[in-house]
Amino acid sequence: MIIGKVIGNVWATRKEESLNGMKLMVVRRLDTESGCEQESFVAVDCVGAGIGERVLVTTGSSARMALDNPNKPVDATIVGIIDEVEVRAEG
Repeated sequence: MIIGKVIGNVWATRKEESLNGMKLMVVRRLDTESGCEQESFVAVDCVGAGIGERVLVTTGSSARMALDNPNKPVDATIVGIIDEVEVRAEG
């Protein structure tokens, strides 16, 4: 799974029919140790996330399973809104 921050929405009036009704969000991956933002990608939102929220994203076949349809052309799904992340320093 990936920790990310929602940075925007995607609107597509013309798309694969099976994506109709799905909320598409732009998510930027976060490095939990440094706090640095990394690459961004599009994910289907199934939990009602908003811009600025930190989210938990699943990818690959797990992303399609979260939507209860393994045949949808989806490779990233937002499956949780994060309240807190705790990372303990090694040593």
